[in-house]
Amino acid sequence: MTERLIAHLDMDAFYASVELLRYPELRGQAVVIGGGSRHQPVEAVDPESGATVRQFARLRDYAGRGVVTTATYEARAHGVHSAMGLMKAARLAPDAVLLPTDFDAYRLYSRRFKAAVRALAPQVEDHGIDEIYIDLTDIVPGNGIDVTAAATATERARCIGRALKDAVRAATGLWCSIGIAPNKLLAKIASELDKPDGLTILGAADVCGRVWPLPVRKLNGVGPKTAAKLDALGIATIGDLARADRQWLMRGFGASRGAWMHDAANGHDERAIVTFSEPVTISRETTFERDLSARRDREALAQIFTELCEGLAGDLQLKGYVGRTVGLKLRYDNFKTVTRDHTIAAPTQDAATIRRAAGACLRRVPLERRIRLLGVRISGLCRSEDAAAAAARAAEVQSAATPSLFDP
Repeated sequence: MTERLIAHLDMDAFYASVELLRYPELRGQAVVIGGGSRHQPVEAVDPESGATVRQFARLRDYAGRGVVTTATYEARAHGVHSAMGLMKAARLAPDAVLLPTDFDAYRLYSRRFKAAVRALAPQVEDHGIDEIYIDLTDIVPGNGIDVTAAATATERARCIGRALKDAVRAATGLWCSIGIAPNKLLAKIASELDKPDGLTILGAADVCGRVWPLPVRKLNGVGPKTAAKLDALGIATIGDLARADRQWLMRGFGASRGAWMHDAANGHDERAIVTFSEPVTISRETTFERDLSARRDREALAQIFTELCEGLAGDLQLKGYVGRTVGLKLRYDNFKTVTRDHTIAAPTQDAATIRRAAGACLRRVPLERRIRLLGVRISGLCRSEDAAAAAARAAEVQSAATPSLFDP
C-alpha cells in the first residue's frame, strides 16, 4: 500500500506580503496591518523632485481599540503578533508602519494561489484564506512537476514541493512555506518549522528528533487551557505527551480527547483530505474603533450596516449560495453579545432583501447602550442553481393545481 503524502501550504505573513506588493518601498521595514481605514497612506508630491511619494501612518500615533491582523517578520521581531491590541503593539514597535486591512485584495490573492496549486495537484482542502492541505499521494509528474532527478521518496517530495512553491510565486509574487509528511497533523507542524519560505519534509522517522522537542501548543488542537493543564502535570513537550500513559491521559482528559492527544503526540493522524464541504453559514462583522451610539451615530451605523449586508450578499454571489435565515450579531460596550434571527420566505443573495431581514432583527434588540461590534450572517444555505430548480418545480406544481378558465 502506498504511503500517504500530504502537504500543508501556508502563505508567509499573507496580508502583510500582499501589502508589500502594493507598497514595495516598505520591504525590510516593520509593518503592522490592522485597525480601521482612517490610516490610509497619503500620496504627496515632493516639491524638489516633483516625484510622487507616499506618507505612511506610524504605530506610535494610533489611538483606539483595534487589533493587529498580521505583521511583517521585522515587526514580529519586536514581539508584535496577530490579535494583539494595536496600542500594546505601539509600545513594542512605535516606529512600525501601520496599514489598514484590505480583505478584497487578500481574497483575490487567495484565489490566485489556490488556483495555481490546483492546476498541479487538484486534491486540495481549503483551510482558510491563507492555507491549504494538498494530497500528493497519487500526484502524476508532468504539467510543471519534474521528478526525474529524484532518487528517493524524500527527493521526490522535495521536487513536488518546489514545483508548488514556484507555481504560487509565479501566480502571486508571494512566498509560501510548505510541509510534506505522511498525514495532515505532521504536515501542519512541518510547514511551521522553517518559515519563511520553508520547504520541510517530515517522515515518521523524524517525529522523535524534530517533533518531540516542540512545546505541546505546537499540536494543532491543543489550546492554551489544555497546555496549562498539561504543564501542571509535568508535560511540557510533545515528547512528554507521547511518553505519557495513554490510559492516564484518557482518565484525565476524557476517553476521546486523551486518546487523540496520545495519538497526535506520536505522529498518528488518519484524517482524509476533504476537497469539498458545504458551508453552514456565511457572515460579515466589524468591531468599531470607538463605541457607537444608536442615537448620536445613527448615520454612521446605518452606513456600516448597509455595507455589511452588501458585503455578505457579495460573498453569497461569489460562492454561488443563497440563504433563508438572516442573523444579526451585536456586542455592547459592556461586552454583552446578543443575536437575533429572521427567516424569510424564499432563499436570497440580494443585498436589499438581506438588509430588510437584518433590520427586522435589529428592531428586536435594545439599543440604549453604546455598540462595540456589529455583524450580519446568513444560514439555511443552498446552491443558487438548486434553489432556482426548486422554485421552478414549485411553480410547475402550482400551475398544474390551478384550474384553467377552460377546464370543465
